[in-house]
Amino acid sequence: MAPEPFLTYGPGGVRIVSDRLGDPQSPAVVFLHGGGQTRNSWGRTAAAVAERGWQAITVDLRGHGESDWSTEGDYRVVSFAADIQEVLRTLPPQPVLVGASLGGFTAMLLAGELAPGIASAVVLVDIVPNMDPSGASRVHAFMVDRVTSGFESLDEVADMIAEYNPQRPRPTDLDGLRTNLRRRGDRWYWHWDPKFISDTSSLPPTEVTDADRLYTAVDAILRNDVPMLLVRGQMSDLVSQERADQFLSRFPQVEFVDVGGAGHMVAGDRNDVFAEAVLDFLARHANTR
Repeated sequence: MAPEPFLTYGPGGVRIVSDRLGDPQSPAVVFLHGGGQTRNSWGRTAAAVAERGWQAITVDLRGHGESDWSTEGDYRVVSFAADIQEVLRTLPPQPVLVGASLGGFTAMLLAGELAPGIASAVVLVDIVPNMDPSGASRVHAFMVDRVTSGFESLDEVADMIAEYNPQRPRPTDLDGLRTNLRRRGDRWYWHWDPKFISDTSSLPPTEVTDADRLYTAVDAILRNDVPMLLVRGQMSDLVSQERADQFLSRFPQVEFVDVGGAGHMVAGDRNDVFAEAVLDFLARHANTR
């Protein structure tokens, strides 16, 4: 099954690139990647969802992958959410939103603040409103490092990723890294807009540190009787067990899956377990045609 690319346009005319797997008339599951990732990070999970009768939509957020960079430097989470709202206008009503990290924040504000009732269910992937600041700083440091200087080779990129994420085996075939990089001259550069991560954006994603606002959004989602699942990587440095427990104590109706052998990049570290958790949640809370 080959993905079908399609385009939508968000605020400011920012072109958003998405892929579709499955029947366009089927209920949709929309996957929103984390900061610094692309729609390709969901490949195997999206395929598994499409095989079960859904249409799986994977999106490159603004400033990432093949989507446009914002000329105004607008990388507010509400702008990511507004982009996704335009994507959803092309789909059957009330899709399921699956958001990892930045994508999870986007899902919170879209379904809980910008357009309540827009989603039939929400899956948060290793993210809660009060994420661990030390883990967030580590992610930020990784993304900022080499953002302007780039890399001489794909081997350099693989070495850097292996140092950051030692629990994941270093790939022997480096071609897969090309989806996360862009070639300019004789060097490789990350695919994302440096303004998004280097604090030079005029409108940065400051909402990610506003836990009260994000908690309010989650509360609004749940008050609309929208089922929610939190999937955590047991080795996550953004969502500790303590922070997961705090979130689940505050919102006991949220379902929870703790994935062993996975860090913050749950879908990449243990895609088999992650995909089954999502499919089980979908089977219990939503219906295909």
